[in-house]
Amino acid sequence: MRKAFAATLVELAEQDPRIILMTGDLGYMVLEPFMEKFPERFINVGVAEQNMVGLATGLADAGFIPFVYSIIPFATLRPFEFIRNGPIVHQLPVRIVGVGSGFDYGHNGVSHYGLEDVGIMRTQPGITIIAPADHLQTTEALKATWDLPSPIYFRLGKDDKTVVPGLAGRFEMGRLQRLGNGSDLLLVTIGNIVPEVVNAADKLRTSGVSCSVAVISSLNPSPDADLIELLREFTLVMTVEAHYTNGGIGSYVSEIIAEKNLPCRIVRCGVDKMPDGVTGSQGYLRQKHGLSAAALLKTALAELAIGGADE
Repeated sequence: MRKAFAATLVELAEQDPRIILMTGDLGYMVLEPFMEKFPERFINVGVAEQNMVGLATGLADAGFIPFVYSIIPFATLRPFEFIRNGPIVHQLPVRIVGVGSGFDYGHNGVSHYGLEDVGIMRTQPGITIIAPADHLQTTEALKATWDLPSPIYFRLGKDDKTVVPGLAGRFEMGRLQRLGNGSDLLLVTIGNIVPEVVNAADKLRTSGVSCSVAVISSLNPSPDADLIELLREFTLVMTVEAHYTNGGIGSYVSEIIAEKNLPCRIVRCGVDKMPDGVTGSQGYLRQKHGLSAAALLKTALAELAIGGADE
């Protein structure tokens, strides 16, 4: 998604001289196309993410559209107060670009995991959250939202190759995208783990389970109406996210079910305990935390069996 973001941003910057790209000493082998094309609009602030957001806030107030780029914890956690008191409070068009959702930076350890960013940003109604499922949707989402007058948080994965079957890059802010028409189980998911969920859905179909996948790619505005309509079709929903189970999509769907009194049981699949000191690849860590396609298949079949017993 990173290279798709950079390539699309170059196209947009050719059209609009207000676009500025800032980085916290990151983005090598990714941001060079922008840096080489617009050296006067590329700023490496260094390892000073709070200052970077402060500078971006001032630039936005002066009429520019600054994009600030870093790894998710450094883009969202370290400067969160600056994001809240700057672009959110003053409703300025600063774009926070966080890379490495979930366990993308697995070997770097817990300091580099992106596991709480959606929950943290979702507490602020004044910022839009965009979390594409693949690089095609990254391009379409950026083209659709880059010139919004208010702040945006883009949550990107590192994968620039995998394509979600059937999604075809479709994006509409405040709407969800449905894949499949199954009726036994609804899988609700977000971001770079969507391909894993689609893989799990294929395995479930092979096991005789008819399921649908709902891809949520934007929050604030959130796809409330679409989700409510879809949840009415199911008695069991599983949310899957490369994120802590608290605060993210699992919490969002639970809130909708509770507030609308929907007769739907929810199972939240995410990271439900603090990661320990053992690091590894993204695939290893997903398996360890029950987020691989094989683990999701096992969870889904067990929950469906519980539902059948209850009936």
